[in-house]
Amino acid sequence: MKAIQPVSIWNYGVISQATQLSLTIVADNLSTSATLYYQLLSEDGIQLAQGNLTIDGEEYQTWGEASDVNSEAYVIAANKLSLTLI
Repeated sequence: MKAIQPVSIWNYGVISQATQLSLTIVADNLSTSATLYYQLLSEDGIQLAQGNLTIDGEEYQTWGEASDVNSEAYVIAANKLSLTLI
């Protein structure tokens, strides 16, 4: 889990602040693509948003060459979701 710059999210009739990004690998064919499940969480761990994103093509190759693939996965996900890691 990584801290993010707070993002306002409408959740059950209330605007809440997401402050955490959580990632889990759903699938990885170890060759050309991976699917990640993401959650945007409040400070107290309440899920405010969730979904899947795909890393493929050149982005997948670059990710596999990173010295810390876990940290790089968060960078890629944050970029795809227009979030800022802090």
